[in-house]
Amino acid sequence: MEWSKYWRSPDRPLEAMHAHFERHVYHRHSHETYSFGVTEDGCQAFRCRGGAHTSAAGMVLAFNPDDPHDGHAADELGFTYRIVHIGAELISGVLADIAERPVGLPLFDSPVVPDPALARTLRSLHAALLGGVPALRRDELLTAAVGTMVARAATRRPRAARAGGFVERARQRLEDSWSDDIGADALAEAAGCSRFALYRGFRRQYGMAPSDYQRQLRLRAARRLLARGEPIADVAARTGFADQSHLTRWFVRCYGMTPGGYRDARTD
Repeated sequence: MEWSKYWRSPDRPLEAMHAHFERHVYHRHSHETYSFGVTEDGCQAFRCRGGAHTSAAGMVLAFNPDDPHDGHAADELGFTYRIVHIGAELISGVLADIAERPVGLPLFDSPVVPDPALARTLRSLHAALLGGVPALRRDELLTAAVGTMVARAATRRPRAARAGGFVERARQRLEDSWSDDIGADALAEAAGCSRFALYRGFRRQYGMAPSDYQRQLRLRAARRLLARGEPIADVAARTGFADQSHLTRWFVRCYGMTPGGYRDARTD
């Protein structure tokens, strides 16, 4: 039987999920946040950064912000995992506290890290977030987890700059007006290239088609509105989905839970 539990901080970019999936298949998506996970049981397979990966029990997942990935169980037994989503500004603040000076954001080259000590640290943080421990203890475990994650798994190489030229113009057009019903011809015209060149260049740079990127922007907007307690039908209408069922279908495919489940997640 598949299940999931979710926790969301009421005032910081910090969320946590504990789930077991057997048949669920994640559609290709990404998060605005860093996402660090631990596979507890079974194996999960996914594609990320142009390669196929498998995370078995005890392995750590490390996704940078905007890393496109999908995911599914590697066999019929399914997998159980914990994952924490931490905003870049929160990561930066924790690292600055540790170093006692401003520091740059880390980059994680490998999306799968076989490190038992790191897995234990992340599991402790995750259990605290879902377990309702006092805020001071949560903050201590957050600092420990971020510091350990960066020390054991990150590189200091800067992230590649965003693509220039027509791909960047198309991305900016989508970012500026994600709710618009823009067609391929209009987007290509805004970018200053052909439809084929835009599709090929966009997929190469961002790991997904422009239409998937636009849907992702809409889903992120929906998450923000749901976190404020907005009615699901209103959120669907405001974020460019045909109706509540349309939003629900894509929300589940990309996040493994319903909009209502996310809206009603524990925040204490």
